[in-house]
Amino acid sequence: MVHNLSILGSTGSIGTQTLDVARKLDLNITALSAYGRIGLLEDQIREFRPELAVVFDEKKAAELQVRIADTDTKVLSGMDGLFEICHDDSELLVNAVVGMVGLAPTMEAIKAKKNIAFANKETLVAGGELVMNAVKENGVKLLPVDSEHSAIFQCLQAAPPDKKLKKILLTASGGPFFGKTADELRDVTVEQALNHPNWDMGAKITIDSATMMNKGLEIIEAAWLFDTDPDDIEVVVHRESIIHSMVEFTDNSILAQLGVPDMRIPIQYAITYPDRVPSLVPEIDWSALSKMTFYNADDATFKCLAACKRAMKKGGLYPAVANGANEVANQLFREKKISFLAIGDLVSAAVDELKVEPAQKLEDVFAADRSAREFVYNNL
Repeated sequence: MVHNLSILGSTGSIGTQTLDVARKLDLNITALSAYGRIGLLEDQIREFRPELAVVFDEKKAAELQVRIADTDTKVLSGMDGLFEICHDDSELLVNAVVGMVGLAPTMEAIKAKKNIAFANKETLVAGGELVMNAVKENGVKLLPVDSEHSAIFQCLQAAPPDKKLKKILLTASGGPFFGKTADELRDVTVEQALNHPNWDMGAKITIDSATMMNKGLEIIEAAWLFDTDPDDIEVVVHRESIIHSMVEFTDNSILAQLGVPDMRIPIQYAITYPDRVPSLVPEIDWSALSKMTFYNADDATFKCLAACKRAMKKGGLYPAVANGANEVANQLFREKKISFLAIGDLVSAAVDELKVEPAQKLEDVFAADRSAREFVYNNL
């Protein structure tokens, strides 16, 4: 188990829950970062005393430096600051930032031969081939923190060396709008979309769950992470979020990973892998669990899911296009500038209409991302 941990995105949902686990395991925190929530970051610095703190926003970084002048923590800003975290003395870097900003630090940490626990799915969605090639070349571990991918990873620990894998069964809660028709979704509000039935997540990811874009991104992520054809990844809606995902082998035997819906389980497993230790998370109360239900995913109504499948089939940088278009559309919806259904329409149009070439270098990924974002703004 690691003893020294650094965290990118420590003030977000995954970041704060990682610190819950760090308290439980009595880990040393070497570095923390945030986009701009310096009040919470200051509290974290005073509790964990990291050597380095990074605030992406330069002005807020300067403000934080004044606020923590009585501590020994050094404050940096921007991408250069995130890169410095990638080269610190921690044994494991937790990448918990949201969005494309997490890709470059991931690549930098891999080149620094640092193991990574990642919840930043955009890393593999947008730059999958480049990232996985770099992981192999540098001999580092990429440990999934997303509950579904952690579940798959855990199930595969019981697989034979040649896996004999038939398919991955990726579970989905269905979000707050499960079973709704397009007509019923036409006028939903931001507040309704943020009301997730099971999980406590950040705003962007919660909206992605409502549109099922989150599940589309997870198909792409799983295909790269587990070297699996996307046609062999099946989405199963499981409303109770007790089974976090499953794997099916060639003999039609299925292994599933179960637990209460709490992100601290997969976070802790990534930190302690391959060991298991007592957790903050309670046991399942089997007497209260009266049933578990399963349904097919509706990718006709939830267009983002179908768009991600098409993007992965088209290959190259089309997953980066889907991700970039969604990041903008998701934000515009949260700002109440577009409708809920417009998110799926814009992501679908970007995947179907934009022309992009395969990635040769990291800048190609960023170029495809910019094209997708511009496409959304130009097609409002």
